[in-house]
Amino acid sequence: QVQLVESGGGLVQAGGSLRLSCAASGRTFGAYSMGWFRQAPGKEREFVGAISKSGSSTRYVDSVKGRFTISRDNAKNTLYLQMNRLKPEDTAVYYCAASGGVALTSTPRTYSYWGQGTQVTVSS
Repeated sequence: QVQLVESGGGLVQAGGSLRLSCAASGRTFGAYSMGWFRQAPGKEREFVGAISKSGSSTRYVDSVKGRFTISRDNAKNTLYLQMNRLKPEDTAVYYCAASGGVALTSTPRTYSYWGQGTQVTVSS
């Protein structure tokens, strides 16, 4: 069992930056590949990016490449999402998730554990 708690969301103007954190507790954080997803009102949950167990590999959806960076600190049991050059279309609830199986997967059902989400709102 892994408990995940996101933080760092808020309201920011277009072009600004935010850093989301996801604190993990429970079983060994480093045993899990991690992902970030987001869900805007009226839309399906969307894959944002993922990072391997060691942090050596990452994967992103095309719409955030070059703007978002995923990292992790296994010693601190924390996952991060650095978001730069934010756009209004990035507005959503952002979720972190843990996968004990497939690495760098974009499929929500392959993630076993989810946080409660944190709201990111980007104003134009």
